[in-house]
Amino acid sequence: MKKRLEVHYYIKHGKRHEFYNSIIENGIAADSCSEEGNEQYDYYFSTENEDELLLLEMWSSEEALAAHSLTKHFERLKAIKDEFVTDTVINRFDIPDKE
Repeated sequence: MKKRLEVHYYIKHGKRHEFYNSIIENGIAADSCSEEGNEQYDYYFSTENEDELLLLEMWSSEEALAAHSLTKHFERLKAIKDEFVTDTVINRFDIPDKE
């Protein structure tokens, strides 16, 4: 079963673009996209909250998602989040296989 993650990052006021640029410059998005089992890894800027960044992820399986959390770039993301993020809300969804 595929896994969809909706990750809402709430950023220190006025720091959203700096946070996003740090993710891109540190190769976190590119490295995540190149992982086996990754099917989507896209960022979106909220139009309603200037301090929110949304990440939509899609993984082919629970195993692929679990492996993602063990990567070096996932660890780099944690350090960047410590600098910029005040809160993270993650919504997880299972996507049934089509028959």
